[in-house]
Amino acid sequence: MQPGLPLSGLSSFFLSLTIALSMSSAQAADDVASIDTGSASSSAPFHIDYSAAHTAAQQLPRLHSLLISHRGELVFERYYNDTDPRRPQNMKSASKSVISALIGIAIAEGFIESVEVKIADYFPEYISDQHNSDKQLITIGNLLSMQSGLETTSNRNYGKWVLSDNWVEFAIDQPLVAVPGTRMLYSTGSSHLLSAIITRATGMDSKHFAQEKLTSRLGYSMSYWSQDPQGVYFGGNDMEMTSRQMLAFGSLYLNQGYYDGQQIIPASWVQASYRPHARSPRGQGRFYGYGWWLRDLAGMQVPVAWGYGGQLIFVVKELDLVVVATSDSRPGPQRRGHLGRLYELVEQQVLLAHLDANLD
Repeated sequence: MQPGLPLSGLSSFFLSLTIALSMSSAQAADDVASIDTGSASSSAPFHIDYSAAHTAAQQLPRLHSLLISHRGELVFERYYNDTDPRRPQNMKSASKSVISALIGIAIAEGFIESVEVKIADYFPEYISDQHNSDKQLITIGNLLSMQSGLETTSNRNYGKWVLSDNWVEFAIDQPLVAVPGTRMLYSTGSSHLLSAIITRATGMDSKHFAQEKLTSRLGYSMSYWSQDPQGVYFGGNDMEMTSRQMLAFGSLYLNQGYYDGQQIIPASWVQASYRPHARSPRGQGRFYGYGWWLRDLAGMQVPVAWGYGGQLIFVVKELDLVVVATSDSRPGPQRRGHLGRLYELVEQQVLLAHLDANLD
């Protein structure tokens, strides 16, 4: 293992994870059932009692899963409200973090020159001196950090966008409401343009590229992922993974993009992704990197892959910790307040519990 990377438990965790992902359905069910209710594995360096986290999780009727990896060991895994652990779940906007990883890989392998490349280079039919000329300054980095300056396709505009005949053209044709690189405007259209850029730059569709360059190297296959009317895979939504696969992706980022003797994602890309490129208008202590939210939790700035309804990956370098939570994302009366309670559970019952144990 490379110097400076986490402890040797990482290799055993990924080995066991790969085996688990390839097991039959019956074997997988037995494996999940055998995990202890809430304490750290015997190989963990000190005991963490997760019973309070488990109790709090049981009070969340929309929660599907809660998984914790510490120092490369899967120390807590629980599924709630009749969730099947083998069934992939829609990550919603947490897939934006995966799109960011694919851009980083594409740059490292020479398909894309850098984040400074203008998106007009990939969409000459939509951006030129004659059409959308005011958008010629938008860069790939602006899309990654949600600072394209384009009017958002999310929130009030989401329905019109996904019902349009051409999602890429619709996103680019939105009016420029800010100078590129100056203001955060969260927009799934921006991450969808990144998926289209991956396709045009590599000659592979985004799903094929993700399978070849990312997930197969982690020991699993891409599941369902929807496409736009032109066949571009949805850059920023509708990507499906199991909770364990999400944990593997988060662990890859915890370990600076390194896994099983391979530098899958450049360490420099992981670090750039966690840099606060934009301040979020959604609340104090929230920033946005390259496809990752940065949120103040337990006195730390924690990178979070965030998806609507409570699909979350927390990567906590200070504690050598990855936490995954998945939830029911369908509309319903219990949705209100769920995300806040889930953040509180992770902060109070997991992160602070580890901080307290480190101090003891």
